[in-house]
Amino acid sequence: MNRRKFLQQALTASAASILSVRWVFAQNRPPGLEPVDISTMKWVRAEDLPDYYTVLNTNPLNAHPAEHMLDPAVTPANIAFTRWNGLMPDFDKIDPKTWTFTVDGESVVKSRTYTIDELKSRFKHHKLNLVLECGGNSRKNFFPNTKGNQWNNAAVFCSQWTGVLLSDVLKDCGVKDDAVYTGNHGIDKQLSGTGPAISRGVPIAAAMNDNALIAWAMNGEDIPFRHGFPLRIVFAGRPASVSQKAATGISVRNKVHDGAKMAAPAYQVPRYPIAPGEKVPNEDFEIIEVMIVKSLITFPQSGIELSLGKTQEVRGHAWAGLREVVKVEVSYDYGTRWHQAELSQPVNKGAWQQWRINLKLPEQGYYEIWAKATDSEGDSQPVVQPQWNPKGYLFNGCHRIAVRVA
Repeated sequence: MNRRKFLQQALTASAASILSVRWVFAQNRPPGLEPVDISTMKWVRAEDLPDYYTVLNTNPLNAHPAEHMLDPAVTPANIAFTRWNGLMPDFDKIDPKTWTFTVDGESVVKSRTYTIDELKSRFKHHKLNLVLECGGNSRKNFFPNTKGNQWNNAAVFCSQWTGVLLSDVLKDCGVKDDAVYTGNHGIDKQLSGTGPAISRGVPIAAAMNDNALIAWAMNGEDIPFRHGFPLRIVFAGRPASVSQKAATGISVRNKVHDGAKMAAPAYQVPRYPIAPGEKVPNEDFEIIEVMIVKSLITFPQSGIELSLGKTQEVRGHAWAGLREVVKVEVSYDYGTRWHQAELSQPVNKGAWQQWRINLKLPEQGYYEIWAKATDSEGDSQPVVQPQWNPKGYLFNGCHRIAVRVA
């Protein structure tokens, strides 16, 4: 056992006995997962992360867990993937009591600035389970490979967020008829230390109609540093890059927002089908506004060995951007036959849905188990890769795990 792992396990074991706060959603934790020290809510460096994270980048920090660790219906904060675009703020210097959130822009009737206490006191509170998925989730599955963080299938999670509706705050300020888009702002800077690392937005209709929150809590606790303390704008069903961490405000724009990471090809795909590897002029890209249908197998863990004749539960989650998933099917014979799984309803709009099925694999040997979801508009996951694109966004091919029957 290496020293880092020894220390991590020692900290974890000791934390289980000294944890002084309520462990929210403890009943949902994966088997064997012990509570972590509350100080880990301040993880900001790759060195702080437990060994179960795969670190793709240290600066900016980008890391993901294994797919099977996403088994709980509500994702614990210490499992959710981490994605930053620039320098992380000096969180120790942030005081939530003085933190403000400003609404401004060409198309706002009256610009206003709110403290967090004012947001809490002036607007109705909402608790919503919302899926956040990186636009490049599953990028490693594209062939030929594309540049960017080589995410596995776990750059997605669904946690419970507490905050106020973004639409309520925008209505309080007033939105002019010529409003087109939002510009979302935070304090993360480019790696050079100058200028915002990312400032994306959504169509104004999304800001006024989605279940978008200005959130101060994740799973009932302060938002952890690496997930956007002390305020985060949270949009479900859209690329997670529009869910601004350490949010300082939002601009109501009279045009498509022109902030950092809004220009092609960032978070954009070609307007038309192209061949894998084909180059595309920037003017032929369009913004990814919503995510698409997808599912994940979270149990059993890939690589498990099963006993012949034993019935095995297979389960996971499914989601479909702004739509609902209406069917999940599972195959263990490379798509020759599909078996329909039980599927739950989302607990609220924007939450992922749970599915399960019992399988009895017929003989000894190696199997691949595939999962395929279909959404309310009839769109299903492809069994091979979807339309290839230069930046490797929106991969939603069927998730596969391997098992052996002995």
